[in-house]
Order: sequence, then structure tokens, then C-alpha cells
Amino acid sequence: MTGPSSTPRGERSGHPGATWNTQLARTEHVIPDDTPDPRPNRATRRAIKRAARRKK
Repeated sequence: MTGPSSTPRGERSGHPGATWNTQLARTEHVIPDDTPDPRPNRATRRAIKRAARRKK
């Protein structure tokens, strides 16, 4: 196993593209109030059934 180096490394210089300006994209969706609730996925449905069985 090698030990630590006796010569410390300096700060690394930046590389091209490291400071690109980014834009945030809004991913909000407006859902009207009169739309029906979405159907729960399979894992949720199974968890509901499992909880109902334990309750008995």
C-alpha cells in the first residue's frame, strides 16, 4: 500500500463547459378541479388490500 504523496496537489483549473448557464424548466401542470381522481397504481392497490386483510 502506498502512503500519501509528499507533494501536495494544487487547485484544479476549470474545464470548458463547467460554467454553462442553465435554465430551469417549469414542470407544473394545471389540473381542473372537475377531473376525476387518478386510479392508484398496482403497488398502492395491493397495499390497500393487504391493510384491509390485516384489519379483519
